[in-house]
Amino acid sequence: MADVTSNTTNYRRLERLVKGFANHRRLEILNLLHRDPELSVEDISERLNIGYENASDHLRKMAIAGLLLKRNDAKSVRHKLTARAEHVLTFCKTLE
Repeated sequence: MADVTSNTTNYRRLERLVKGFANHRRLEILNLLHRDPELSVEDISERLNIGYENASDHLRKMAIAGLLLKRNDAKSVRHKLTARAEHVLTFCKTLE
């Protein structure tokens, strides 16, 4: 029984990760931050031509999935990819 519980926990972690990048905007954000790390929500929303709130919500979901690191700046929060996010990008490129 412990094996089943452990597998369920692992599947839920994997589900959270996949949900973190299972959206075309989130994939765009991953690519953008790969090319240009340390962007703010405002920078990301301007570069992708999406609303601030929309960009913020995507970033929140990506952070929950463990794909982003956040750093407070004097004026804003800066975002960069985690090693996990870099692996996700590599994986996604194999699917293209």
